[in-house]
Amino acid sequence: MIRKLNALFITALFVVQINAEETTYQYEDIAENLSHPWGIAVIDENNILFTELTGSLRIIEDGVLNPMPIGGVPDVLFAGQAGLSGLILDPEFLLNQKLYLSFSSPDENQKTNTLEVVSAKLISGNLTEVKTIFKASPSRDTAAHYGSRMAFLDDGTLLITSGDGFNYRERAQYLDNHFGKIIRINTDGSIPKDNPFIDHINAKPEIWSYGHRNLQGIVVVKGIVYENEHGPMGGDELNIIEPSKNYGWPAITYGKDYSGATISPFTKKEGMEQPIKYWSPSIAPSGMTFYDSSLFPEWKNSLFISALVPGDVRRLEISNSKIISEEVLFSDLGRVRDIATSPDGSLILATDGAKGKLVRVIKK
Repeated sequence: MIRKLNALFITALFVVQINAEETTYQYEDIAENLSHPWGIAVIDENNILFTELTGSLRIIEDGVLNPMPIGGVPDVLFAGQAGLSGLILDPEFLLNQKLYLSFSSPDENQKTNTLEVVSAKLISGNLTEVKTIFKASPSRDTAAHYGSRMAFLDDGTLLITSGDGFNYRERAQYLDNHFGKIIRINTDGSIPKDNPFIDHINAKPEIWSYGHRNLQGIVVVKGIVYENEHGPMGGDELNIIEPSKNYGWPAITYGKDYSGATISPFTKKEGMEQPIKYWSPSIAPSGMTFYDSSLFPEWKNSLFISALVPGDVRRLEISNSKIISEEVLFSDLGRVRDIATSPDGSLILATDGAKGKLVRVIKK
């Protein structure tokens, strides 16, 4: 799968030295002029897969961006926030070449669409054995709030974030649909027998938690599931997710509607979970990774959350599942759509937009 390419395609190196609270690092631009890069999956420090919202799956091989997209990617709806989004490697990827993609899937009538997840194998630059393993229902007529992030639990089951569809927020409180939910399935698409609502009448058996808005980051750290999501105007959240729990949206929120109107007068209600942190005004959180490398020892045991407004990365130091400090980093890159940790301890960032790029953060 990995092959060397002519040096003609090597992306130019751009280095900036920055000092932040005694941490010295520099940027390397490793891929430029990308079309709305969205999700990153690191194979190793020199081989990286990523999605472009416009519908392409791309690969950096031996440190070089392959100019040709990966073949065999399903057709996606690219409109508004819709497109080719989430990407995660199978825990046994190096043995089985298997990966998972989430995207906005147009219905046959072309008037509605939904969130779809497929599994596939990456063989010689093409996806093979493409299989749909989840499709959210019902469909929506909006092109917003898909969620689309994925993470593996320690038992090998797959978590999928499914957003509230923007115009369907009230449905996040009901179990007969996939709006505003975290989904848990097996990698073949079957439903784990211990899912919390599998025996509930009229509940979707894939549901693991509910009451979410637009879930843009999810990571599992020592069995603890951390999830971030966009609030409306204010009220972005970082949550610890537990099965069957209700996270409140839109019955409780720390945000206001975009018009300034009140969505709910309540920030707390019995039976609804509280975030471990929220942001008002909004930072528009996107991707998330946990850092536990020795390259930057002062960053160990931190969650890194990429953010779109105004554009930076938040480093949250974690102790006993609690946030003990917050640091703003990389605020000179603009909107940051995703963040991932490389095995060598560097961080990989995807900047947002029609001319986005992948940036590596390394030690100076």
